[in-house]
Amino acid sequence: MSKSPNILLPALGVTGIVLGGAYGTMTRGYKADEAEIARAHAQAAQAQLVEQRAMASDLKTQIAMVQDTAKAKIAELEARPAASASLTAPAPEREGAFGLGREALVEELAAWDVDVLPDGRGLPIGTGNALDGEELFADRCAACHGDFAEGVDNWPVLAGGFNTLADEDPVKTVGSYWPHLSTVYDYVYRSMPFGEAGTLSPDETYAIVAYILYSNDLIDDEFELSNKTLGSFEMPNKDGFVIDDRPEAEYAAWSAEPCMSNCKDEVTVTMRSVFLVNTPEDGGSESVINDATPEGLPSFTAAGASFIPEAEAQPKAAEEVAAVAAEEPVNEAAELIAAGDKVFKKCKACHAVGAGAKNKSGPQLNALMGRKMGSIEGFKYSKVFKAAAEEGRTWDATSLSEFLAKPKAYMKGTKMSFSGLKKDSDLEAISAYLASFSE
Repeated sequence: MSKSPNILLPALGVTGIVLGGAYGTMTRGYKADEAEIARAHAQAAQAQLVEQRAMASDLKTQIAMVQDTAKAKIAELEARPAASASLTAPAPEREGAFGLGREALVEELAAWDVDVLPDGRGLPIGTGNALDGEELFADRCAACHGDFAEGVDNWPVLAGGFNTLADEDPVKTVGSYWPHLSTVYDYVYRSMPFGEAGTLSPDETYAIVAYILYSNDLIDDEFELSNKTLGSFEMPNKDGFVIDDRPEAEYAAWSAEPCMSNCKDEVTVTMRSVFLVNTPEDGGSESVINDATPEGLPSFTAAGASFIPEAEAQPKAAEEVAAVAAEEPVNEAAELIAAGDKVFKKCKACHAVGAGAKNKSGPQLNALMGRKMGSIEGFKYSKVFKAAAEEGRTWDATSLSEFLAKPKAYMKGTKMSFSGLKKDSDLEAISAYLASFSE
């Protein structure tokens, strides 16, 4: 027999009451936690606001200080005299030193004072001559300037060029152009050899400069160049430089208002361009005047120039052709001798030829062909040439060409530092040139 379910109702009611109380308790605890979190957030926001207000106050103070400084600077600039605002005004003078570093010692100033003056002041103590300088020059300088200072390829020529400064193409060398010998020493000592600047001693520099002078026939080979003699040495072109007076002599004339019309009372035509029809020779700039006459010139009209037709070539007489054929060998010989004259420029520093030729560092070469080797009286030959003289050897075109091609190989022991001629054409030309002084 089943029981009535009404007996469960009291139990369920009690359970509901207990659960309701527990839920109420839990709800009150959760709300309390939320309130605590909200209070913490509010306090943090309040602290941040206070901090931002403090930063804003500091920034405002800094801005005020910058503005005050700017106003003071502006007031200072406005208070200065108007002249000080000029861009061309000199810098204000400062009393006393800047307080940086120290005064230079006498020894330190002397180390930087490397100027060499034309009268010899500033030259280092030392001495040298051309005999010593020849070997140094061949070793340290000849690669660019040649054994005899004649210049290699486009490197500067150091010797010769005298009486050419007024020419269209002057040869400016140490001998022909430089006014002061002190400049030569200073340049060589500080800047040479190329790629090895500063490696020469004072004695070596004096010797090299002496050899350059010797190559220009300005001293003999035993002249001692030193700090005592260099300043008093006078160069050939010492009076060739003048003070520039163009500001006083020319600028005023060229600054005047130029004439633009009716500047001459009369204009005369002195030459017509058709006279100048020939192309200048290679290396020249002078036009060759045509042989035409005014009667043979073309007539000019509004329609243009009417040119005269070219005349037919007339047959040459048989005797004229024969005369030209006879002249050709003479012209070829003359051209070969002229080419030899150019080649001889490499020899002029040490040898002379022609009227009045005298011994230099090498013997004079007049009447060379057929002459016994080492036979010029008064010249100091090397041992190898003295031996050749004793053997009775003579100069001819073959021996001369072999010697000039490789001097040190042909005459072992020769003092001649010339390295030799490389081209067969140069050897042929120099032989013909020297032979012309043997006739």
